[in-house]
Amino acid sequence: MSMFQYFPTNYVWNLSVNIAMTCQAKIGEIDQICRPLIEASKNGDDGDTTAFFQAWCNKADSLVARAEEDVKVGRDLSAGSLYRRAWIYYIVAERMQSPDTPERQGAYDKAVDAFAKAVEYGKEKVQVVEVAYEETSYPALFYPADGTDGPAPTMIFCNGLDSFKEMLYGTGIAHEFARRGINTLMVDQPGTGGAIRKRGLYGRHDSEVWAGAAVDHLQSRTDVDPDRIGMMGVSLGGYFAPRAVAFEKRLKLCAVWGANYNWGELQKRRLRREGENPVPHYWEHVQWVFDKHSLDEFMAWAPNMTLEGVAEKITVPFLVTHGEDDKQIPMEFATPQYENAVNSPARDFHLFTNDEGGSAHAGADNEAIGASFISDWVKEHL
Repeated sequence: MSMFQYFPTNYVWNLSVNIAMTCQAKIGEIDQICRPLIEASKNGDDGDTTAFFQAWCNKADSLVARAEEDVKVGRDLSAGSLYRRAWIYYIVAERMQSPDTPERQGAYDKAVDAFAKAVEYGKEKVQVVEVAYEETSYPALFYPADGTDGPAPTMIFCNGLDSFKEMLYGTGIAHEFARRGINTLMVDQPGTGGAIRKRGLYGRHDSEVWAGAAVDHLQSRTDVDPDRIGMMGVSLGGYFAPRAVAFEKRLKLCAVWGANYNWGELQKRRLRREGENPVPHYWEHVQWVFDKHSLDEFMAWAPNMTLEGVAEKITVPFLVTHGEDDKQIPMEFATPQYENAVNSPARDFHLFTNDEGGSAHAGADNEAIGASFISDWVKEHL
C-alpha cells in the first residue's frame, strides 16, 4: 500500500489520516490523536467511530482555545495556523460518522467557523461565495489567479462522494493553478459538504445541472474569462466532471483526479465486499447522499451513475489520471474513460505509479504529485 499506514489493519481510518496530512496536518498532533485509537481500529471500518470522533474533535478544540489566546495578544498569523489545523481535524472527525450521528452537525459548524478564522487571521486570499442553484444556492470557495489584472481562465473543482470544498482547498491545487495564472472555484455541489448539511441539497447523476449553475456564476464575474472555463473532479468527481463537460458545452476542458467510469456497476462489487470503501457506514452514507430510503432503492438507481455512452460526447481536451495503487476503483474502471472519449481533440491518460507517488486513490498518499501534474496539463490546454 502506498498510503501512510498509522493503523495496521484499517484502510478507511488510514485514509482519513492521509487526508489530514495532505491538508497540512502535523504528524505529532496526528500521533497524539491516533495512538489511543489503535486497538479500536482493529474492529473494522465501522468500529468505534465514536472514539475516533471524540479524539479528533478534542485536539481541534484545544487548538481553537490556543488560537483564541493568540488573537487576544495580536498574534494573528499564529492563530491562523492553529485554526487551519483545527478545521482539518473537525472535518476528519465529522466525515467518519454515520449520517444520523447527532454530534456531526456541531463538528461541521465548528469546522466552517475555524476555516473562516484561518482565512481571516492567516490572511489567505480565498473567498467564500454562493452559487445560485434552483431556488437556493450552494457554497463554494474562489481562489484567484496570481499576477493577473484582467479576466483569467478558471477551473471548477468538484467534490467526490464524501469530501468538502475545504478539503479541495487543502490539496493545494488551487495554489498551483494560481501560480499558473488560473482561478479556481471549489464547490460543495449537491450531495456534499454544506450543500447537503445546511441546504438539504441531495446528490444527482446529471451533474451538468449544478455545474451549469457554477458556469453561470463564473460568467458573471469580471475576473473570469467566460470563454475559458474548465472543470475537474476528484474521486467520484471523476464521474461528475466528465458527465458535466459532456453536456454543458460552455465548459472547455475536463480533468479527473481518479477515474470513475461506471460507479453504478462498482456498487455491485461493493455489495460483494470487493475493494475498499471511502468511509465507514458506507451504505447509510450513499443512501443519505442521493436521498434513497433503502438499499434496494439505491441499487436500482445506481446504474444511472455511468459514463457509458457519455464519454463519447466529450468534445474538449480531456485528462484522465489514476493511481497504480488505487484500492477503491480498479483499473478496468479507469481505462475505458480515456478509451471511449474518442471525440476529444486532446485526450491524455496518466497513471501515477508507486515510484512516482500519488498512486493511492485520488492521490491520498501524496497529493502534491497530482496537483502539479494536473495544473501543468490544464495550463497547457486551457
